[in-house]
Amino acid sequence: MAEHAYNLYCKDAKFIDLQKIELPICDGDQCYEEPIVDEFKGYIQNARSILIASPIYNYDLNAVAKNLIELTGQSWEDRLVGFITAAGGKGSYMSPMSFINSLILDFRCIIIPRFVYADKTCFNDNGDINHFIKGRIEELVNSSILLSKALVSS
Repeated sequence: MAEHAYNLYCKDAKFIDLQKIELPICDGDQCYEEPIVDEFKGYIQNARSILIASPIYNYDLNAVAKNLIELTGQSWEDRLVGFITAAGGKGSYMSPMSFINSLILDFRCIIIPRFVYADKTCFNDNGDINHFIKGRIEELVNSSILLSKALVSS
């Protein structure tokens, strides 16, 4: 789903797969001195908008997404953020809300009101997403582009 969103953006989008990057675990101390943490702070501060794609585990975004927020903290201030999530069943669709609330309250992020939630019925046997979810991702990307342009011009 994240790759589909990335392919819809213009050429200046950056795709970061946290499965392929070794971020330190936030310990509230030494982790902030790691060069990769400063690198990610820069990515976030320089982004016009950010889409977080994450699986849902136990009715919340995964620990890797939470760790990223903890490591990069204040760099999220006033960022435009959207969400693409996936879970096993239909009951977790509200799961991103605690994460969203934290971004709004702690960093005054602007949240794109169209987030994408997919459950197992949204994928075929090959793991490909269905047409409906592709359309939702397209709406999210379009909203991200329009809102980021509006925020820059204001």
